[in-house]
Amino acid sequence: MTINPQTLLDRDLSILSFNARVLSLAQRADYPLLERLKFLCIVASNLDEFFEVRMEAQLHAKRRNIKKGLVTAASFEAVAAKAHALVDLQYDIFNHSLMPALKLAGVDVVDNANRNDHQKKWLNQYFEDNVKPLLLPIALDTAHPFPLVASKALHFIIELAPVIAGGKPTVSILRVPRILPRVFKLPNNGSQNQDFVTLTSIIAALLPSLFVNRNLLSYSQFRVTRHSDLSLDEDDISDLPSALRQELAQRPFGEAMRLEVSAACSAHLAAFLLAEFNLPAASLYEVPGPVNLSRLIQLTSMAHSSVDAKNNVIESPIKSHKAIASLSFEPYQAVWPKMQQAQPSIFEQLKQQDVLIHRPFENFDAVIAFLHEAVYDPDVLAIRQTIYRSGSDVRMLNLLQEAVRRGKEVLVVVEIKARFDEEANINWAESLEAIGAQIVYGMLGLKTHAKMLLIMRKEGKRIVRYGHLSTGNYNANTAKLYTDICMLTKDSTLTREMEYVFRHLTSQLPLPRMRKLLVAPFNLQAAMLRQIAAAKRACILGGSAQIIAKMNSLTDEVLVKALMSAAEAGVEIDLIIRGACILPVDAVMLHNRIRVRSIVGRFLEHSRVFYFAYNANGVNTKKMWLSSADWMSRNMNRRIEIAWPVENLHSQQLIMQNCLIPYLADNEDAWLQGENGSYQQLKPTNTPAISAQKILIKRYQGQQNGG
Repeated sequence: MTINPQTLLDRDLSILSFNARVLSLAQRADYPLLERLKFLCIVASNLDEFFEVRMEAQLHAKRRNIKKGLVTAASFEAVAAKAHALVDLQYDIFNHSLMPALKLAGVDVVDNANRNDHQKKWLNQYFEDNVKPLLLPIALDTAHPFPLVASKALHFIIELAPVIAGGKPTVSILRVPRILPRVFKLPNNGSQNQDFVTLTSIIAALLPSLFVNRNLLSYSQFRVTRHSDLSLDEDDISDLPSALRQELAQRPFGEAMRLEVSAACSAHLAAFLLAEFNLPAASLYEVPGPVNLSRLIQLTSMAHSSVDAKNNVIESPIKSHKAIASLSFEPYQAVWPKMQQAQPSIFEQLKQQDVLIHRPFENFDAVIAFLHEAVYDPDVLAIRQTIYRSGSDVRMLNLLQEAVRRGKEVLVVVEIKARFDEEANINWAESLEAIGAQIVYGMLGLKTHAKMLLIMRKEGKRIVRYGHLSTGNYNANTAKLYTDICMLTKDSTLTREMEYVFRHLTSQLPLPRMRKLLVAPFNLQAAMLRQIAAAKRACILGGSAQIIAKMNSLTDEVLVKALMSAAEAGVEIDLIIRGACILPVDAVMLHNRIRVRSIVGRFLEHSRVFYFAYNANGVNTKKMWLSSADWMSRNMNRRIEIAWPVENLHSQQLIMQNCLIPYLADNEDAWLQGENGSYQQLKPTNTPAISAQKILIKRYQGQQNGG
């Protein structure tokens, strides 16, 4: 059996395909306009990270004109072509759909040509008082070489007429100060409209005031995106946090990967910049709009409902449109997880049953409450936790600090190599270590991606363990946007095995034989392969089998081959995969037994659920795991990951009803993978529209209201 090899090209094209699906949300007529703009900006941010992390190998292959191998000059061209098409679509939506619709709804980003005299006067004064003092053009000459341009920092390149007749034009570089906001709200001067202006349009309009007695021939915004993935040789490092801080200082100045300029940029200035950054023509992105589109996400929080003196919402001046309040989703209020209300103590509740928490439909604050109770409970002796992405919410950090002050043993495994969260995680670790917490910085050569919180509590003459395991991070901010499942438990076997994992992380002592907890890179992949093989064997013996797996990405070739072999034997397989997937569902031998769907909606699907059901010789078997790991090679082989079984039949049923079945029925937010890895969005015709996320919002709110 053969499959398409897992190459960087497969992965990169799949990631861009996922971003195209997210971009489709910016075109959803049933989505509020500011939410559509938000998704447009999210894709722009995702593309930034794509070039920062994924493009280095492709660009090197292009420069060396490599013809054969996993990465070639042709693969660079293929990725660049798809990226260009995605960027073109972004700006088409921005210019011809979103901005005109927002203007009709009373929210306008006003360019210089359409500003009234009052607005121009206000902006001129604002520029003189707050912007111009921070602008410092650098004229390029033998004494002033091209300045070092940081990654994603916005600049202008300006071409000036010669000082003397017959001389050569001169070029200046102007950096846009990062300290200034990118979007400003203009005084409304009695209007009910909300008018905004971008910083770059202010600067562009008033550039001549920076070059007195000089004629501007042409100018353009530009931005370069650099390779930003850190590379540390941990074998040669004695102090990882210090070495990482030094590396972080160099991150903004890595190798150039992409150049963005305004669409009106002259050809010779664009060529000049390409040469300066040593980039091929395909790395140039000429955009008809704001060069740094991701920064417009500020507008989604700045535009708001207009309110009169009596706090009544003022209707939009365009009567055919709803009030400005309708430009955003109605805020979703997460419900409190189902617990035994008769037991105010979470510890007492867990003595009766495990508690599942389905975020963001159920409130992440229940996890904070669990930690809070542990911190202030005098019988709790120790707290152990892993941190991968901490976020800006400091409640958990404050609670851990308070636990140290109260004399509890606090151990935190902080993964300081979590990409783009390195500095925040180092700060977390150092602030805890400074007051006496034990801090461990992951393991040599492996990222700690497992999400675990373990509480040791003295009850009578023995220590009882309580645990929290999660498919997503301990991040209160993303918990409002990402769908994840976590579990609070007192299961003695599971919590003891969590203790074994913490001991392995701190001392590198070998893990004992585990009965319940699966741990990568040791037994997680092997356990999944055994379950796939068991399903395959059931079909070979004349029985039936089903696999349902929900995850973010499927790029592990070993698991892909196993799934294909199982499907060929008759196993029915449904995969709910948000992002990258290299499995070729159109292979002839599969007989349509593997179905891959991607759900792209209001919330970012992030939970990982693996379900196996098979019948052999009259024996029915159903097994389910939740996991921190996707089925990617890096998760299986280069990270500390966990998967834990859901053994309680009621809990299994809840997860099926809330995390799997609605997504398999979804025909509104779902995309089906077809030939050659392409995706087609499902569009209900003669059947009712079904959105899993909308169903779950109503279901959980109904539970809260007693429905």
